[in-house]
Amino acid sequence: MDGSQLLKGVLDLAVLAVLNERDGYGYDVVRRLREAGLDEVGDASVYGTLRRLFKAGALTSYVVASDEGPHRKYYGLNEVGRDMYATSTKTWTAFSDTMASLLKEGQS
Repeated sequence: MDGSQLLKGVLDLAVLAVLNERDGYGYDVVRRLREAGLDEVGDASVYGTLRRLFKAGALTSYVVASDEGPHRKYYGLNEVGRDMYATSTKTWTAFSDTMASLLKEGQS
């Protein structure tokens, strides 16, 4: 099974989950996703997802100066984003439970 296709389907939820923990800038979100086990996540995919979620009104953004180079644009969940995260979490949990049940039945 192609993990990259699965990742595309859940990247929004994964990014929302990371930002639900705490705000982050683009590469920080990438790093945290990879540390969580999503090794195949691409930088461009995450940056595109952040921009799309921001345009959809789910994220706030603010700029913080950096001692290590250019300023960093941080993203955080707003009320719309928290609602989207809650709804997506319920959808994912129901889907995951259904798949687990199907796979368990297939092993019997």
